Amino acid sequence: MALRRRRNRQDGRGRGRPADVHPVDELLPVGPMAVYGLQHVLSMYAGVVAVPLIVGTALKLTPKQITYLLGATLFMSGLATLLQTLGLWRLGARLPIVQGTSFAAVATMLAIGRTHNGGLDGLRAIYGALIVAGLIGFAIAPFFTRLLRFFPPVVTGAVITVIGVSLLPVAVRWALGPQNTPEFGSMRNVGLAAATLLIIVLIYRFLGGFFNRVAILLGLVLGTLVAIPFGATDFGQLRAARLFQLTAPFHFGTPTFYVGATISMVIVMLVIMTETTADILAIGEVVDRRLDRRVVTGGLQADMLSTAVAGVFNSFSLSAFAQNVGLVAVTGIKSRFVVGVSGLILLLLGLFPVVGAIVAVVPLPVLGGAGLVLFGTVAASGIRTLSRVDYEGNANLVIVAVAVGMGVIPIAVPDFYGHFPDWFQVIFESGISAAAISAILLNLLFNYRRGTLEEEGPIFAEAPPIGTTFEGDTEGLVTEGDPPHPIHPIHPRHEPDAH
Repeated sequence: MALRRRRNRQDGRGRGRPADVHPVDELLPVGPMAVYGLQHVLSMYAGVVAVPLIVGTALKLTPKQITYLLGATLFMSGLATLLQTLGLWRLGARLPIVQGTSFAAVATMLAIGRTHNGGLDGLRAIYGALIVAGLIGFAIAPFFTRLLRFFPPVVTGAVITVIGVSLLPVAVRWALGPQNTPEFGSMRNVGLAAATLLIIVLIYRFLGGFFNRVAILLGLVLGTLVAIPFGATDFGQLRAARLFQLTAPFHFGTPTFYVGATISMVIVMLVIMTETTADILAIGEVVDRRLDRRVVTGGLQADMLSTAVAGVFNSFSLSAFAQNVGLVAVTGIKSRFVVGVSGLILLLLGLFPVVGAIVAVVPLPVLGGAGLVLFGTVAASGIRTLSRVDYEGNANLVIVAVAVGMGVIPIAVPDFYGHFPDWFQVIFESGISAAAISAILLNLLFNYRRGTLEEEGPIFAEAPPIGTTFEGDTEGLVTEGDPPHPIHPIHPRHEPDAH
């Protein structure tokens, strides 16, 4: 077969790039990367700082100690994001994935903290459990990803849909404003959320090109400006923030290790690994990239190692943030280096708390309005995946129905599993985990025949197709007739930014 040399093609932004460079690996100019990276940070900032605020308040830490937790959490989120996007050796998925603190571990961490007297004693017990559980998760990740062949589109589509649906109530609560305040649920807060949503929609309708790609950022900035005359912004935290803070290991003392706490945290790590796998699936769908087992293993190991290191540097469990998957889908900016810039920004926010206080000026209702777009986009991506599933002559419709239903249970009624065993609650109180487990088991029940899965091919593959040439092979030559992006998924995709 004849060979041809690389050709440049237009990338949709008026520049040419090598034909064999996937958009995920595209290096944009510094200016746009900084703007797009900041947009990622603004969309996920509230989710990052929520966990240290909840845990610190529940353990009755002092305001100064909670402030330190916030800085350490931002710092570790930045490091974890850089590891996930840029990669180190075999670690990292090298995809546009933002890492932040996981809500899946909050209930377990609070239980561990209360069991061990709260305060700094409880915090040290939490860190001990995180370190051991993170290392165990790191070790078992290669075995965990052997299950990837059980994730065909009927499973991944249902799970990605539930990810978006499970996040939408978060955006709705943000739209109501901070709880336990006189303005919670007021027309002012709801109006600000609606105004932000309207701004984003109008930008998409009447502006194009660059403005579409920064619509979320513009919505957050303009929404904050609208909020100022209504007294919904708080600039007081700017005066109270420290100029510089260096996160030191074991700042709150040497971690303590307890068998019960570690076992419960290992169960949580399995849940987080399931959710992270689903998020990696989702981003693979959005960026139109074929994922193999090594990519997912690298992503999970980066996740688990970051969690273990977080226990050393005074932070909490880290995982992929689904709202940023939605942002990639909305903007069509697929470069992992853009998300790497957001990791650098998070790292700087951790080192310079005063800068983080500036970002925190964005009112919660404004974030809620933007969140409706971001989280809804994740659900829409899952629905798009489900649209490619074959429903004729099989039980795939039942699989989707039951999986989505199981995923919605803890969203609709958070106390539904209140009388179930603790281990069961840890797993099924996460709608994402409940949907994933249900979809996998039902797919095995209905589509497993005589040792093979009688379903359309999984989104993963153990190896690329025969004859595929990757970047660096044959000195930049590709085989005539091969697709320009050999790492694309098997099934045809539509560009997310074509909506």
